[in-house]
Amino acid sequence: MGVVRPFSKFTEFDLHLFRQGKHYNLYDKLGSHLVQHEKEDGVYFAVWAPNARFVSVVGTFNSWNKNSHSLILRNDGSGIWEGFIPGIGKGTLYKYFIIGADGTPLEKGDPFALFWETPPKTASIVWDLDFDWKDKKWLNERKQANDYKSPMSVYEVHLGSWRKKANGDSYSYRELAEVLVPYVKETGFTHVEMLPVMEHPYYPSWGYQITGYFATTSRFGTPQDFMYLMDAFHKEGIGVILDWVPSHFPGDGHGLAYFDGTHLYEHADPRKGFHPDWKSYIFNYGRYEVRSFLLSNALFWLEKFHVDGLRVDAVASMLYLDYSREEGQWIPNEFGGRDNLEAISFLKEFNEVVYDKYPDVVTIAEESTAWPMVSRPTYEGGLGFGQKWMMGWMHDTLKYFKEDPINRKYHHGAISFSMIYAFDENFMLPLSHDEVVHMKAPLIYKMPGDEWQKFANLRLLYGYMFTHSGTKLLFMGGEFAQTSEWSETKGLDWHLLEHGNHKNIQRLVSDLNALYKNKPALHQMQFQPEGFEWIDLQDYENSVLVYLRKGEKGEKPLVICCNFTPVERDHYNIGLPFNAKWTEVFNTDAAIYGGTDARNEAIKVVKKKYHNLDYSCALTLPPLSMICLEPDKVPSSWPKVKKAAVKKPASKKTVTKKAD
Repeated sequence: MGVVRPFSKFTEFDLHLFRQGKHYNLYDKLGSHLVQHEKEDGVYFAVWAPNARFVSVVGTFNSWNKNSHSLILRNDGSGIWEGFIPGIGKGTLYKYFIIGADGTPLEKGDPFALFWETPPKTASIVWDLDFDWKDKKWLNERKQANDYKSPMSVYEVHLGSWRKKANGDSYSYRELAEVLVPYVKETGFTHVEMLPVMEHPYYPSWGYQITGYFATTSRFGTPQDFMYLMDAFHKEGIGVILDWVPSHFPGDGHGLAYFDGTHLYEHADPRKGFHPDWKSYIFNYGRYEVRSFLLSNALFWLEKFHVDGLRVDAVASMLYLDYSREEGQWIPNEFGGRDNLEAISFLKEFNEVVYDKYPDVVTIAEESTAWPMVSRPTYEGGLGFGQKWMMGWMHDTLKYFKEDPINRKYHHGAISFSMIYAFDENFMLPLSHDEVVHMKAPLIYKMPGDEWQKFANLRLLYGYMFTHSGTKLLFMGGEFAQTSEWSETKGLDWHLLEHGNHKNIQRLVSDLNALYKNKPALHQMQFQPEGFEWIDLQDYENSVLVYLRKGEKGEKPLVICCNFTPVERDHYNIGLPFNAKWTEVFNTDAAIYGGTDARNEAIKVVKKKYHNLDYSCALTLPPLSMICLEPDKVPSSWPKVKKAAVKKPASKKTVTKKAD
């Protein structure tokens, strides 16, 4: 096994793109790569450490000798150290030994490593991403699955704790392909969203403290095992969204922090480079090489792992320089404001690049403030995301549902307020992992009343959610009324499905997914004001909401009635938009869901104005219920509805065309 030999995968154009922050497949250049050089098999190593005094590769192949395999610093000012080591191959454990700018010795994992040792071990592993994909049909068709008019019901899952074996071990990626994939299919979700699968040293961080941005965590198998799981989802027509964390990274000694003895990836000033909440480091978005790292990482998951979407974590923490900081703890921007201009620029470029190269995927922002135009095109001044989590809806709705029904009439505005701003963004309604941890209680125990009322309230919550405008997200366990707070250390309480109430909730969620997918009125215009109309939002005394959901021209509308009290309301009059045979097509109070089975079998429509509509009917509103009515036909006089015209995020091509 010889010493390091000169070799490079970088062209002058690569270096130009890297320095400009425009190298979008940097993972093909930096990192460790199995290559053949001068007829010898070996590994090419390349690492960016511009301020290092010395860099070598240490590993199992040289007994971790710090001096035997030193890399060669390019003489072009790029700061890249590289070289070819013959005779080593796939599976080799390695790190970079670095003497930092101040003389400090450091041992670092490879920022571009494709595979890592299972924590708490910290070495990188030479690997490849060879895999025989079988999802061509899905990739050709996923444009429809991610379309703005299509239903998107997302099952949010933490792979390590979805289900545990009898001995407490988590399921592997391949085992999850055999149990998780059919479960998601059976319950009717269109997509899964995985909490970060990238390598992370601290398991209780849930994956949000990443050290290996280009590697799936080895806790559950190899990168190819994860590809097998992706393939299995795609075979069943299920899209996969990954949580992506460009907002911060941990300070672990083998990670990105203080990488070459300087603040290389993070901003040097702690007022911009250190996160006070998470005690982590914030990327320097103004440094072009760091932008190349992050942008190429986003594209890496879409290209190499066939991921169908990226949900960007903690966007608000990126947008504001004073996020979680007191006066004097932050630096204003060049105009004296609190907006992080470099992060804003980065997020816009991220969305432009992703939608340019992969127009059939979706980007979703977890953004908790009123920042405008998060999911609007960049050429109009937006951030360019495809969707945004509707955090206001989540907070208001859960707060409302916690109220004793006798008091809900005093909080009626909270349950209807979301429709005031529902179309400012392309919203996703999230009931996520954040709402069932840290002493917040599982969803079922947020509901007031006795056991029957708790389950009825939860059924109503889901009925209201699935008929509200926007796409949907539900964290694992919520679909069967998990009774304990989520913990990453244990699996969900699957034994609860032996009890009727929990099985009934699971059946309800499955049927709501089917309703959402099968009724165009619930998804065709989910991001447009033309797809929603109030029939009655003023009945606060009875805590009842009545609204209309509409699809495109020719599609049957749906009338939704929500009764937020445990009182059955007989002969309750509502207005109807036209004369037809209206049928109750969904009722969360049905016996099969554990309800009282108060139904509307034969609805008599009369030509009598009510709620400012020409026709009306009298209904039975079951206690704590959502009921859904559908007409047998749509008359020609039904007002013409404009076709969906949701503004999509701009790609680079769109921006260029606009500029011309």
